[in-house]
Amino acid sequence: MANEWMAACGLDCESCSIRRIPFDDAALEECTAWFREMGWLKAGEGKAEILDRGMYCNGCRGDRTVHWSVDDEGRVSCGILECCVDRKGLSYCSECSEFPCERMTAWSKENDGYAAAFARLQSMREAAGES
Repeated sequence: MANEWMAACGLDCESCSIRRIPFDDAALEECTAWFREMGWLKAGEGKAEILDRGMYCNGCRGDRTVHWSVDDEGRVSCGILECCVDRKGLSYCSECSEFPCERMTAWSKENDGYAAAFARLQSMREAAGES
């Protein structure tokens, strides 16, 4: 996978439905249902409201006005993004001298997707000759 659409945490953003909302009807449908379930959209609201509110994503290093993890006050609610990109100025967690930290190790155990992302970062670190 090219790193252009990889999140700081190693997740593959290329296939992410939240990123694909503006141009993929299936992703839009999936996310609209989820957003309604979470209470972020009301019945009858859809693509126009999602785009107007910036409820999609351009990646960790993209425009933060259209990033899923930014709250109404403009604060990043993704602790990994805040730590890696905002605080440390890194592109990927694998570049950090503290990798793998407790946060990333615990996060990687939450589900298979996170485990794959963590493994991707470990591979990147090894390829860079770091341990």
